[in-house]
Amino acid sequence: MPAPVAAVDAGGVSVDQQAAGGAVTVEADPSPSHTSSNEPAANGSEDDGRKLRNTANRQASAAMGGFSDDEYVSVGEVPLPRADNFKRVSMLPLVFIIFYEVSGGPFGVEDAVGAAGPLLALLGFLVFPFIWSIPEALLTAEMGTMFPENGGYVVWVSAALGPYWGFQQGWMKWLSGVIDNALYPVLFLDYLKSAIPALEGGLPRVLAVIALTVVLTYMNYRGLTIVGWVAVLLGIFSLLPFVVMGLVAIPKLEPSRWFEVNLQDVDWNLYLNTLFWNLNYWDSISTLAGEVDNPKRTLPKALFYALILVVLGYFFPLLTGTGAVSVNRGLWTDGYFSDIAKIIGGVWLRWWVQGAAAMSNMGMFVAEMSSDSFQLLGMAERGMLPEFFGKRSRHGTPLIGIIFSASGVLLLSWLSFQEIVAAENFLYCFGMILEFIAFVWLRIKHPNASRPYKIPVGTVGAILMCIPPTILICAVLALSTLKVFLISMVAVVIGLVMQPCLRYVEKKRWIKFSISSDLQDLHANNQNNNVSLLD
Repeated sequence: MPAPVAAVDAGGVSVDQQAAGGAVTVEADPSPSHTSSNEPAANGSEDDGRKLRNTANRQASAAMGGFSDDEYVSVGEVPLPRADNFKRVSMLPLVFIIFYEVSGGPFGVEDAVGAAGPLLALLGFLVFPFIWSIPEALLTAEMGTMFPENGGYVVWVSAALGPYWGFQQGWMKWLSGVIDNALYPVLFLDYLKSAIPALEGGLPRVLAVIALTVVLTYMNYRGLTIVGWVAVLLGIFSLLPFVVMGLVAIPKLEPSRWFEVNLQDVDWNLYLNTLFWNLNYWDSISTLAGEVDNPKRTLPKALFYALILVVLGYFFPLLTGTGAVSVNRGLWTDGYFSDIAKIIGGVWLRWWVQGAAAMSNMGMFVAEMSSDSFQLLGMAERGMLPEFFGKRSRHGTPLIGIIFSASGVLLLSWLSFQEIVAAENFLYCFGMILEFIAFVWLRIKHPNASRPYKIPVGTVGAILMCIPPTILICAVLALSTLKVFLISMVAVVIGLVMQPCLRYVEKKRWIKFSISSDLQDLHANNQNNNVSLLD
């Protein structure tokens, strides 16, 4: 690096302007008294002065990734490509991205029938959305429009509870997302193993998992717009065979089968985990809000349409399967819908359902990886992760985030379906508790902050809305096995230690961290068009 040629102290902000490339490094005094300056940087334009003042202001105001002492932000050294350089996601693709982040169709709901029987399974997918899905979707709509940037729930929690807990939120939700993504190659192979027995285990299954992960990761790398429109096509293809199956099954329906229940023989742990896994992750779309076209208007509508699509996509296939075929609960495990399709319509319908399952898992994989990788990008833009996580590929995708997420999928794909579901649910529950706290806390502390979409309830209503899903979270955690509990707690402890370690690395400047100058400040006063989100 060339030696600095000028240094100016402006209101507690030290400026080193490099001789080459115009690179500027800003070190912010953590003291609140040094949050702004009215003098431009020496040897620089007035615009440079405004940029430095805004950056320093962001640093000193306890912003998301703002380590409060000895921080630096590099401005203008190697400009990263922004989302403005790429096409943004519009309404229809966004609906199907949400659909795939949450559901992807009825593949994987079979365990609910196996665990509790037809009646409880059907009631679960009707009642559970009111307890969990609707509150989570509403919360996502309000907070996602309040903070329309990549990082999503990490930004919400950091704004309410500070960067330390924001990092913990990011770690737990990213890890749960990667664990969740490890399911999709497993589900895909479970649907094919009845037709191709070699995929049931051993080396062929391992090679198939690796090949699937590589192909789907490359699709994700090619761009979020492509992911969105591929999701639309895959969604239609994945749901269409169940529409056909429902029509073919009408003469075979026996409504009495829907009411079969035995409360003495219910695996409540498997039942709740299956419902929870199939109806959560509404908040995942928030991590790529910065890539959405007009997110303040588009995001709430897309969540509403996706909610309807998800509930119908679960309920009617279950209604068809349990009503047209005599229920043997022991057979209702992941992949059983393909057997039901054969019983109802024949081999041709079975192959169609298996093909739809394959396409659905492709959609779920790329949608989940989009959220996970853009979350890492958003955290890097807030200074929580090293700057290289914020670099984009020529397609606008977060290359390093994609590589990290794909590596996690390969490492976790050896777990069984039930173990994966239980482990990711456990970590997801911790993250959701932080989201509920952040949602209520921001309602209390910043009632007048801009909320383009606001849930039409007051502070008391916001608290009451969070109580049923919190009770459900406690039930899911209480029913977890000891193995899942221990694995999950080790993961939580890693996150608690990792953030201070990264802060130490940042202070030593062993790895470069930076806060994007394009992001709005969360706490600073309004000045020089640097608008605070929490006035």
